Amino acid sequence: METQKDKPTAPDAGGTHYIVRLFSSLPDEARAIREEVFQREQGFADEFDEIDGRAVHAVLYQDGEPCGTCRVFAAEGRARIGRVAVLRGARGKGAGGRLLAAAEEAAAAMGLAETELAAQVRARGFYEKYGYAACSEPFDEEGCPHILMRKRAAAFPRESPPAM
Repeated sequence: METQKDKPTAPDAGGTHYIVRLFSSLPDEARAIREEVFQREQGFADEFDEIDGRAVHAVLYQDGEPCGTCRVFAAEGRARIGRVAVLRGARGKGAGGRLLAAAEEAAAAMGLAETELAAQVRARGFYEKYGYAACSEPFDEEGCPHILMRKRAAAFPRESPPAM
């Protein structure tokens, strides 16, 4: 399991430090977070699939402990973000936004101009806050309503160029 990139993020107001690590294969930390959030909390059965073998996996660490994960891969000319999961104790503290930013940066590095994700309908507002727009009617995945959402690369956050 090769780490592709470590990306420190700014500490939050309480001084909590975050770092995002990108992996070329599914790391144990991501597997454990997804099992906790999707299987134990939400009751999904089919959590792991063949896409895990070709996706880039992001793991967010809060003060050195893994607290969130997502994956990103190319599909139909877009970057597809999926399996966004944050452990209960880290929710509401910006962890999800940090993961999305890392996934969007990975998408840009892939040269893809648009990201897409299948959001649980109850999380639609969260994704809208980060610039995603619904582009489908709700559909069912394992008994849970989802909606397809997209964001154009022009809307991705970019680091400012260095001052000259």
